[in-house]
Amino acid sequence: MANKRQTTERTMRMLFFAIASASIAILFLIMLFLFREGLPIFETVSFKEFVFGHYWYPTSDPADYGIFPLIIASLAVTGLSAAIAIPLGIMTAVYLAEIASPRISEIVKPVVELLAALPSVVIGFFGMVIVAPWLQNTFGLLTGLNMFNAALMLAFMSIPTICSISEDAIHSVPTALKEASLALGATHLETIFRVIVPASISGICTAVILGMSRAIGETMVVLMVAGGAALIPRSIFDPVRPMPASIAAEMAEAPVGGEHYYALFAIGIVLFVFTMIFNLLADYISNRYRQVGEASL
Repeated sequence: MANKRQTTERTMRMLFFAIASASIAILFLIMLFLFREGLPIFETVSFKEFVFGHYWYPTSDPADYGIFPLIIASLAVTGLSAAIAIPLGIMTAVYLAEIASPRISEIVKPVVELLAALPSVVIGFFGMVIVAPWLQNTFGLLTGLNMFNAALMLAFMSIPTICSISEDAIHSVPTALKEASLALGATHLETIFRVIVPASISGICTAVILGMSRAIGETMVVLMVAGGAALIPRSIFDPVRPMPASIAAEMAEAPVGGEHYYALFAIGIVLFVFTMIFNLLADYISNRYRQVGEASL
């Protein structure tokens, strides 16, 4: 019996190792393909001109391959959506986990999780048909397809992920911590913000990572509602063109093996690097605040 159990454990260990190795290998092959197809552009354009160039005109003669406006657009849209989604997502999670009655929580949580399943193209249509005309009429804009519209739609996509995972993290806090805080005379609100939230900060950071990772790499929404102008924005109501939108809009028209083709893959490399840096930074913040939370408790 003991030998059979050991054999089963060894088999399962090998199976999980094979699955993990396959995932790493697939990611490595994707990265290898991305770099192989993107690096040839630097034989024509210098790295400095490509990253810090202010003009993206790949079909002009001569062509300009400066992606600095695309980088600024991606960072601005992601940052603005984070400023909207993170507070709303975390506060909604706190409300559902600690303040709302069980009946309200049972109704609201499935609705929030259902919003996470909405296809991005549906959210893009909502931004084009409903939000864009409203922004244009309310603020007197030339167009409602702009950075603010894109940030709103990305926040709309990120909030369900942040809320759902944050609520699970809050629920995982031991009840004894909450009861001890209340027994020492703390109010419910003080217990939430001084005990429960610090104890669940690692899970909340993970929720933010997953939510904003979806936002920074989202393609369809920014392609539909960001405006498509490869210019450095001077206002949140200016049309922009983030990096994923440029790749999606132009890849079908770029001849394979041409400079335009290689430039689009180079944009993918830059986006990959930005995403990797974002995840490493978020992981560092998550570990740091987990240690701070554990120390404070």
